[in-house]
Amino acid sequence: MLSILVVTSHRKPLRSLIETLSSDSEIHLEEVVSGTEALNSVRLSPPHLVVIDGELPDIKPLDLVRSLLQVNAMVATAVVSSLSEEQFHEESEGLGILAQLPVQPGEKDAAELMNKLKNVLGQLG
Repeated sequence: MLSILVVTSHRKPLRSLIETLSSDSEIHLEEVVSGTEALNSVRLSPPHLVVIDGELPDIKPLDLVRSLLQVNAMVATAVVSSLSEEQFHEESEGLGILAQLPVQPGEKDAAELMNKLKNVLGQLG
């Protein structure tokens, strides 16, 4: 079973992604509303993937990725961002982010994200 943590304080734009992932019986999905909660959750029980909203109340998304790397470098991350692909790559270079997600990710984005995650986990296993 895959464990996924979604970090968002604005659930509505991510609803389609969350519902798609939640409907998969092979996925255990948890949600938290802040970076602090995400870090605590990852310390207690590291998920396979952390999906990070582009706007959090307590930390910038890429700063959260940096903090997560310090807690557990094996946890994959995906970040919701409105930046262009080039800008996102430039700002996130070296962080090993699995995927950039659009501001309102849908079913297709969820499927692509799961394919990437399974590919990476398969290479590790």
